[in-house]
Amino acid sequence: MRESGRFVSGLRLAFATLTVVPMRSGRVDRTTAAVAMSLAPAVGLALGVVAAAVGLGLRALGAPLLLAAVGAVAASAVLTRGLHLDGLADTADGLGSYRDRETALAIMRRPDIGPFGVITLVLVLLAQVSAATAVLARPWPAAAAGVVVAVAAGRVAVALACRRGVPSARTDGLGALVAGTVPAAVCVVAAAVVAVVAVPAVPGRPWQGPLAIALAVLAVLALCGHATRRLGGITGDVIGASAEIAVTATYVVLSI
Repeated sequence: MRESGRFVSGLRLAFATLTVVPMRSGRVDRTTAAVAMSLAPAVGLALGVVAAAVGLGLRALGAPLLLAAVGAVAASAVLTRGLHLDGLADTADGLGSYRDRETALAIMRRPDIGPFGVITLVLVLLAQVSAATAVLARPWPAAAAGVVVAVAAGRVAVALACRRGVPSARTDGLGALVAGTVPAAVCVVAAAVVAVVAVPAVPGRPWQGPLAIALAVLAVLALCGHATRRLGGITGDVIGASAEIAVTATYVVLSI
């Protein structure tokens, strides 16, 4: 009973934190956070299905592919309250400032967005929409798989950023709650499952989908490593940035 209760609490926390689903998080501690962040890839698959449905639905209605791609990318942003995009902007401002650790962390806490954040957001969203346009131009099974795995890859990134051994840059906040809670084995299994789902995403090239996931994982590891060196660990913003970097990398590789 205790294990089932922990799983339910973690699932509720995962949806409450990573989506707009109006769900009470219930019990919140590091044990529950570990379950929640471990379930992030599963939540990502669900979000990916919705984003794919929006993109393919617009395509079926005769909308231009570019508009369908905007719809798929926008759906992902709306379903997560834009939380990860906000984290990406804050991380870009903090790391892009090249200031000392404390100043960089203070910059990331500010509610406004600086020039580094604006430029990064614009380029990342342009890359996602452009690549998603190419993905949605494929036959519907491949197009659906491409959108689903791109969104899911972003939530595999959440688990990776929270894996054991990665410290928190702060003693408070979301990063402090979830940093170092996810077993490495969970990250490996999650990445492998999403890689399998990615196999049909590029017709005639079954290796390209798994390659996209592998490169997304490497990009996230690089970002978290850089943040740890610069900031002393990760923050909630770095977790969000990791998600968007993984989504972008996956879309781009799938579109080639």
